[in-house]
Amino acid sequence: AAAAGPLRTVRRLCRMLLFLSQFYILSGGGSLNLEHSQPLAQAIKDPGSTRTFTVVPRAAESTEIPPYMMKCPSNGLCSRLPADCIDCATNYSCVYGKPVTFDCTVKPSVTCVDQDFKSQRNFMINMTCRFCWQLPETDYECFNSTSCMAVACPRQRYITNCTVRDHIHCLGNRTFPKMLYCNWTGGYKWSTALALSITLGGFGADRFYLGQWREGLGKLFSFGGLGIWTLIDVLLIGVGYVGPADGSLYI
Repeated sequence: AAAAGPLRTVRRLCRMLLFLSQFYILSGGGSLNLEHSQPLAQAIKDPGSTRTFTVVPRAAESTEIPPYMMKCPSNGLCSRLPADCIDCATNYSCVYGKPVTFDCTVKPSVTCVDQDFKSQRNFMINMTCRFCWQLPETDYECFNSTSCMAVACPRQRYITNCTVRDHIHCLGNRTFPKMLYCNWTGGYKWSTALALSITLGGFGADRFYLGQWREGLGKLFSFGGLGIWTLIDVLLIGVGYVGPADGSLYI
């Protein structure tokens, strides 16, 4: 009986310590330990710092074809290349109308050969010393105007842009303004107009053909001006004084 007393006391102390420890854990004391242990657990789960590699795309190679390449034949004679395919060291102090030789180089992406069919970049070209606007009319093309009166007195002129033909070499700009005489046709034939004036001129057929409706109606209802108007029109159409109503030239 004397030994059972201390044992009971020890049991009570153990129970009290167990109760206090459980109370401490439930009251939040254990959450602190969990918070401290969380980084460790996170460090274990993290695979480590990941490296990010930025892939820089390579610069796209230029595949655009220069516009002058449309006029430049491949593997042809360098001396026969169009003027848009070469660059020449021109000398503007040459004597007008005299032969002159210039050093030329083909432009990038242009391939040509010499007389022996060998690849060539630098060559010489022979030409006549004159500016592009001084070329004869057969060496350039101009935009025709269809709004000016080709049949007029005095003869009308108009301003247009002209471009030198590809294989013609000259000094200065290859496109230049020029004042030209009106020289276009609407498809009217002089022989047809004269034939109608002789045969059916009394009914105004010649004026109708030329697009002059008012004069045609006048001749029709006046029977060719009693023949006088008919004779006058034959003479005027014969010499080319009366032309199409749109102001164009005869074919």
